[in-house]
Amino acid sequence: MTAHAEDDVPTDGLPRKKFSGKKLVLFVILPLVLLIGAGAGVYFSGLLDSLLGKKEEHAEAPAEPAQPDPHAAPVFYDLPDMLVNLNSSGKRPAFLKIKISIQLAKGEDIPAIEHVLPRIIDNFQVYLRELRLEDLKGSAGMYRLRQELLMRITASAHPVKVKDVLFKEMLVQ
Repeated sequence: MTAHAEDDVPTDGLPRKKFSGKKLVLFVILPLVLLIGAGAGVYFSGLLDSLLGKKEEHAEAPAEPAQPDPHAAPVFYDLPDMLVNLNSSGKRPAFLKIKISIQLAKGEDIPAIEHVLPRIIDNFQVYLRELRLEDLKGSAGMYRLRQELLMRITASAHPVKVKDVLFKEMLVQ
């Protein structure tokens, strides 16, 4: 007999049965994984605490800041009309007349906007004077203009939350 044959036959003379890989997975590993998963589910759902009779002790969490009501009436502030000379390569000058309204997060921000209004107008004037007629063409040009103005007003009125820049009137001559 070889060494392998001796391992398969126990000392009592009867052949020993081995677990196959499928049986091992089915009868040992699968129930073990299911028990661990069920235990984790009970623990994380909080059922274990109620079953053991533990009382939950909640520390007083600081009150969360109130979320703005999305259905609240929007707050708009009209900026003064602006007339700027556009950057034109021809001999004939081009002008842009624009009326802008900004949407604020809350009505209490209006005095803060009025306080920094000269800075906002200055930033707008400097940017608008560098625009060319080609920059304002099409909806893509309008979108870029809106995004640039929103970025500039957000930087100028920093603590104030400006939601949007709206064009009331825009005339290019």
